[in-house]
Amino acid sequence: MSAKRYTSQKSAPKQRINRQIRAREVRLIGEKGEQLGIVVTTKALSIAQDANLDLVEVAPTAKPPVCRLMDFGKFMYTKSKRERHARKSQVKTEVKEIQLRPKIGEHDINFKLRDARKWLTKGSKVKVRMRFRGRERYIPEVGLDRLADVAERLSDVSIIEQRPSFEGRSMIMILAPDKTKK
Repeated sequence: MSAKRYTSQKSAPKQRINRQIRAREVRLIGEKGEQLGIVVTTKALSIAQDANLDLVEVAPTAKPPVCRLMDFGKFMYTKSKRERHARKSQVKTEVKEIQLRPKIGEHDINFKLRDARKWLTKGSKVKVRMRFRGRERYIPEVGLDRLADVAERLSDVSIIEQRPSFEGRSMIMILAPDKTKK
């Protein structure tokens, strides 16, 4: 058995440079973006060598393929830097959760709301879970009133993304940060 196992396949196709380009003639673009016309590949390679640059295939599907004169190492470095910066600047929304009970004390709810307010101002969503036990399940109005009170107390920094709804023994409401009130 000579099958390779666990090989990683990169999704992005590798760019052909210099001698990897197989087309007989290419449309050549200069270092500064100027059109140099359709040139035989060997001549394009000699132009690239004279300028101490690489011949990079930019559009392999075009007829003839489009190639550009550039410093390939510098190009790949700036490309990876741009991708890293784009990944870093992506906004990751987190969903934090607070759990309440219908008979929660005022002091306890104030502490939980303080945390929820902090998370909402930092940009995270907050899932408010009202947990019912025993006979509490048969009077959901108490839990609904509590959740409405929570939503009202946090209305200066949040909006209701998902209205209170039952999930098993819990009633869940999701609050999202209010972008308009910053």
